[in-house]
Amino acid sequence: MHQEYANYLWELRFMEWESLHKINATQVTEFILVGFSSELQPYLFSFFLLIYLFTFAGNVMIILTITLESQLHSPMYLFLCVLSITELFYISSTVPRMLRDFLHVDKTISFAGCAAQLYFFSFLGAVECFILAFMAYDRYVAICHPLHYMTIMTKAKCTQFSIASWLGGMTLPMTNIVLVFQLPYCDSNIVDHFFCDILPVMKLACARSFGLEMSIAVYSFLVLPFPFLLIIVSYIRILIAVFQIHSAAGRSKVFSTCGSHLTSVSLFYGTATVTYVRTKSIDSQRAKALSLLYLVFVPMLNPLIYSMRNVEVKKAMKRVFKRLVHTQN
Repeated sequence: MHQEYANYLWELRFMEWESLHKINATQVTEFILVGFSSELQPYLFSFFLLIYLFTFAGNVMIILTITLESQLHSPMYLFLCVLSITELFYISSTVPRMLRDFLHVDKTISFAGCAAQLYFFSFLGAVECFILAFMAYDRYVAICHPLHYMTIMTKAKCTQFSIASWLGGMTLPMTNIVLVFQLPYCDSNIVDHFFCDILPVMKLACARSFGLEMSIAVYSFLVLPFPFLLIIVSYIRILIAVFQIHSAAGRSKVFSTCGSHLTSVSLFYGTATVTYVRTKSIDSQRAKALSLLYLVFVPMLNPLIYSMRNVEVKKAMKRVFKRLVHTQN
């Protein structure tokens, strides 16, 4: 009886070793990004190249304006400068690779390249969420505690918040990246997306990890609902303060101050939430199209939102543009 049980255990171990050996023997070393299946890819290349150049120029103009204009060296505009820097890197983590794939038949990406793209996409997306939350807190202090604003929101505090956002964005995705790319990929290597997003990559794994699912849940809570909750709380306090203002001009000034940030938050969180909530219930082509909203179009619209709706930024941009033209002449 004992001998039969020992033989049974030995057979189980041999079968486990054999299956692991087969997995290791067919381990995926690269992925293929499907992208957009369309005959109009050269035209899509031109369209998205123009968007990328416009986004790059718009954010660079905001960064230059805030850097060169001393009147804009307040926490609100310093946060805006950090947001523009973040969006420059954020859109650059996916769009250049997408543009390259529009013109190439070979759409393979190495294991390390896929991991790097997923890391920078996750890292910069987290930074943007944190910066938007700190911008909401800045508006709350300015409107609800105007007499103490200069002592609470100093340039040093603004710098600390910005550094904390970048450090948090750098460290939070690391566990997910390590766990995702430690999974065995032994069957298909075709990623049905135009970049290495975490859900399409995980679908290709031969095994599931409870630790990874828990890590993704913690990361998602800290990056999406938690900052968004801080934004909601800040604006609830702002609304309470606004209802206590009796003059219509005073209320209008408060709404104009917060309008750009509210628009930016609504676009970013709205499109990202719709994308990840509805990804399982819609086809892959629509999921890719929804991803373009927060990856491409929101970074493109933000420079327009903050320059068109903010009188001070608009005037400062004109002064900087005239100064640059005068220097060239």
